[in-house]
Amino acid sequence: MILFGDKTLVETNFENEQEIEILVIANSEYFFGPSSIFISKKLIKTEDGYGTVPDGFAIDLASRTWYIVEAELSHHNVWSHIAPQVAKQLLAVRREETRRLIIDKTVEMIRDDVAIKEKFHDEKIREIDIRKVLQEILETPPVIGMPIDAVTNDLKEWAKTFKNEVKLWIVKKLINLGKSGEIAYEIPEELRPAFDTSNNGNEPKSGIRTYDVSISDLIGEGILSNNQELLMNYKQRGGKQRSFTATVEKDGALKVMGEAFPSPSYAAVFCIQKAGSNRKTVNGWTSWKTKNGKYLAQLRAEYLEKKEIEANQEANIN
Repeated sequence: MILFGDKTLVETNFENEQEIEILVIANSEYFFGPSSIFISKKLIKTEDGYGTVPDGFAIDLASRTWYIVEAELSHHNVWSHIAPQVAKQLLAVRREETRRLIIDKTVEMIRDDVAIKEKFHDEKIREIDIRKVLQEILETPPVIGMPIDAVTNDLKEWAKTFKNEVKLWIVKKLINLGKSGEIAYEIPEELRPAFDTSNNGNEPKSGIRTYDVSISDLIGEGILSNNQELLMNYKQRGGKQRSFTATVEKDGALKVMGEAFPSPSYAAVFCIQKAGSNRKTVNGWTSWKTKNGKYLAQLRAEYLEKKEIEANQEANIN
């Protein structure tokens, strides 16, 4: 239940799988990253000609990762519906024809959409190298990206059997009690999956993954300090570079222009929109840096390394 003013928002069921699909397409950057591109569903075929239509593909330029996207409802049977569907999609994406289709569609989207072109520019991918970079990404095994309304035990067990990484995100639908026409959706925070098989079998001893780390954790370890200033520069294509300053609050928030934000990404989005951008997402961990030039992502890596060393030392003692 969520209380919002005089509204009481309660969880309800999605009408169908398509409702989740529409939600994911409209907000794909929140699932696959601010530097990601979403390619809508396309008919692809296995070597023997069996057709299958994933809900889409996502390519994250920052991490050089790509996803087969399949929105699902948890009441669909894992073994008779989800498993064979994904297996067929994995067979189809192995074909050169399928990868060429995805690349051609992405290049077409770049020509038609300035915002997508800007993502390549932000990642310092030259126009002449676009096809080469896309080809390199698509030659890596795809991640199975599945937004779903609940994660069942069977779904987890099935996901663990895959050589491909599987990421499951929980999405929720809420309605205003007494006014069912007023709908809200809850989606993951900071790209955080509910279940993730990445590094399966090579799990960090600390049990901490990148998306588990917060600014508060860095403060607690003395890597950042209360009232410390962070800097960020942003230049929109064709515009002038703007510089912004954030102050680290003791609760882990970043304060910018008198506004406090619970995450570096929200603070960064606020700044780039002030600079005239209409982007809804940006990676704050690679946007904000300390005065000595260290990005938050680097500080986060130092924190993870320290925690891993501590976990290894504890394991050796025991």
